[in-house]
Amino acid sequence: MSKFKSAVKKGVPPLSTASLPDIVFMILFFFMVTTTMRQTEVQVAVTVPKATQIKKLEKKSVVSYIYIGRPITRMQALYGVEPMIQMNDKLVNEEGVPTESVKDFILAEREQLAESDKNKMTVSLKIDQNIPMGKVTDVKQALRYANALKINYSAKKDYRNLATR
Repeated sequence: MSKFKSAVKKGVPPLSTASLPDIVFMILFFFMVTTTMRQTEVQVAVTVPKATQIKKLEKKSVVSYIYIGRPITRMQALYGVEPMIQMNDKLVNEEGVPTESVKDFILAEREQLAESDKNKMTVSLKIDQNIPMGKVTDVKQALRYANALKINYSAKKDYRNLATR
């Protein structure tokens, strides 16, 4: 009788994990190849002022940056030492109010955003602390003309003044 006994039921064989590292590395490689980091080469020297009450930006994907400062050393031969405006990787060298350049920049940045994020667009101004306020006012007027009304001023946290309060 023991000869004809049915074999003991064996369960499902365990899943082989030998190829799991290969799959993980393929996914990692895919994301490394397809992901692009948004890097802007800052061509103006910016030392942002210090502040005691600052707030971090929540969603940085809807933030566009405008830098205002004097050109860095290697760019001074080309542009001089007067304060300049940089939007993305483009330096603006206009006399007076740079209304058209700022308007074109804002329109191009809005086009890159999703429809639901267009009204959340924020312009972050990174301004050197030694720049005359007239240049900042010109940029703010140009932003108003381009209907970019959400403006953020970049600053660093001042821990020294915070401790004396």
